Amino acid sequence: MPEGDTVWLHAKRLHEALAGQELTHTDFRVPQLATTSLVGQTVLEVVPRGKHLLTRLSGGATLHTHLRMDGTWGIYATGATWTGGPDWQIRLVLGNATQTAVGYRMPVVELIATAEEDRVVGHLGPDVCSPDFDREEALRRLAAEPEVEVGVALLDQRKVAGLGNMYRMEALFLEGVTPWSKVGDVQLGPLLDRSVLLIRANLGSFSQPTTGSRRPSEEHWVFERGGRACFRCGARIRKADQGTPPQQRVTWWCPGCQLGPGPTWVPPRRGRR
Repeated sequence: MPEGDTVWLHAKRLHEALAGQELTHTDFRVPQLATTSLVGQTVLEVVPRGKHLLTRLSGGATLHTHLRMDGTWGIYATGATWTGGPDWQIRLVLGNATQTAVGYRMPVVELIATAEEDRVVGHLGPDVCSPDFDREEALRRLAAEPEVEVGVALLDQRKVAGLGNMYRMEALFLEGVTPWSKVGDVQLGPLLDRSVLLIRANLGSFSQPTTGSRRPSEEHWVFERGGRACFRCGARIRKADQGTPPQQRVTWWCPGCQLGPGPTWVPPRRGRR
């Protein structure tokens, strides 16, 4: 699932292409909206909320989309060839006189009343990419369950919206905390501040380095570096799943730099002889 800065960038690009313009062509390729037309309506704005995208329309409706793992928006000059994938992967098209936005592999596409947006995003915690991010409310929500593993808590969008697997890994490494530490045993303020700093440093770019280097092999401290040497201490980066199915996530950490508990190792069961 994309990080909040990726969703923020999608929203920015969609807003620049569509906002203030009347829609001249729309095509919904999902069963529940197959006969729907938004032609003649004006896109008022496109805003991100955590990992959700809200496209607000002049008719009082909001187009709610979510990228999840595979979704993406392609933006093309009207009349240009679309290159985001085969036609059968297209879920919706929004076009005006000069720009066309094409949603590929989009798992969530729905129209809701703008006045009822809280139905789909009201449960979310403060958005780390938002200029009005409420730090104190985010800390309150995180601290409300002190026995939860901090690596799990940072991914809970009800507590703080926008953080994903990569930024939580990198922030935990830089703060020297293992993902399996309990929330109540962690200094949440510095950890949250580090997470916000990392994600906001990459707003406006699809590149997401956290080390200061943009070389593919050096962009991240621990994320996707299992078995390789830590840049700081030289220890081998470890990898394990964290969380309960189906919400578990692949997790990386450095046993030399990150102090605290690790995953419980369960020995394989011996077969009968």
